[in-house]
Amino acid sequence: MSRDRISSWNMAKKKKATTESLSTEEKIKAAASAVFTRKGYAATRTRDIAEEAGMNLALLNYYFRSKEKLFEIVMVEKMTKFFSVVWGALENKSMTLEEKTSTVVENYIDLLSENPDLPIFILSEVRMNPAQFASRFSLAKVLESDFMKQIRKQHKGLHPLQFMMNLLGLVVFPFVMKPVLEQTKLLSEKDFKAQMAVRKKLIPKWMKAILATI
Repeated sequence: MSRDRISSWNMAKKKKATTESLSTEEKIKAAASAVFTRKGYAATRTRDIAEEAGMNLALLNYYFRSKEKLFEIVMVEKMTKFFSVVWGALENKSMTLEEKTSTVVENYIDLLSENPDLPIFILSEVRMNPAQFASRFSLAKVLESDFMKQIRKQHKGLHPLQFMMNLLGLVVFPFVMKPVLEQTKLLSEKDFKAQMAVRKKLIPKWMKAILATI
């Protein structure tokens, strides 16, 4: 076999190994996302994720050393995806403040419905690694967005952060309280989903009412 053919064969083999590695990582992350959503972070074992992915535990541990690291990777990817969607709305100059608020609320509720452990992850990250969290998701960038400029222009007596804290609190808090609501049988899983669908419409109205009082 000539050197050129050997070189080409080695390159093809390396490329195949890289592709298989990437597909294995993606398969593990998809399985982890499904199990974290279904069972919650605390109840999930790495063995559960390996079984969901259809592979042995040793292979999963080869790619991801711990459940904590895998959870962080999966959730950071989801937060990044969320921010990319929301950022488009925040910077859309053709949308009104009310339209942007509705878009942010709808996307955020959809994200948390699919990833109910995400609020706990965020709170943990903010508490344990505030600098790292801030570097991943720039709040300064949000404060400079067209969305915030609209608030400043239309409501000079209101600091935009007050608006954002109220908005995020109204969206996130029900998900933080969800385990308690279900444990005390105040709301079933089905009822909770129904109420969050209602909140998609209510929260923008509440925020508009808040702005009307300023």
